[in-house]
Formats: sequence, structure tokens, C-alpha cells
Amino acid sequence: MNARTQITLDPQTQRRGQAKAAELGISFAEYVRRLLAQDLDQAKPKADISVVFDLGASDEPTDIARDKDKMVGDAVWEEYLGDMGRKSRRSSGSKKPPR
Repeated sequence: MNARTQITLDPQTQRRGQAKAAELGISFAEYVRRLLAQDLDQAKPKADISVVFDLGASDEPTDIARDKDKMVGDAVWEEYLGDMGRKSRRSSGSKKPPR
């Protein structure tokens, strides 16, 4: 169900908004709804890119080109376990057995 909303605009902003809506072939109300929806969608938090860049942060040297698929898989699995409220079966110092 939609809620009725009233806003106050200066005349120039209203004219420009109505002209843009007409150019798009939609009502001014639909134009405002779309702008709000677009702005609110952009406000969603984005994924933390550091998850990808921290993959090679270890004391031992790695070959990221060779091992990237495994490293990404391990990182995704650890994140999944965290989201599910579980802990990894691996202790912090041990390595997972090879697949």
C-alpha cells in the first residue's frame, strides 16, 4: 500500500522535475519515486573488499596465481561459517588437509 506524501519545492526545481518526467514519458510522482528508490538502493552497504586483499596475508610465501581458487574458496567458507554462527573446525595454526 502506498503512502501519500507532500513535499515543497521551489518553482524552478518543480518545473525542471516535471520537464524531466515528461521527457521520460512518466508522471512527476513516478519520477520522484524512481529517484528515491535509486538513492535508497545505493545506500546499501557494499561488500568489504578487504576480504579479497587479505587472502595472501600470511607468514609463509604463497603462489596466489596457482592457489587463488582454493584461497577464495577457503575465505568464502570461513565467511559462511561465521554467518551461520559456527566456528571453523581448523584451529588457527593448523592447515586444512589437501583435497
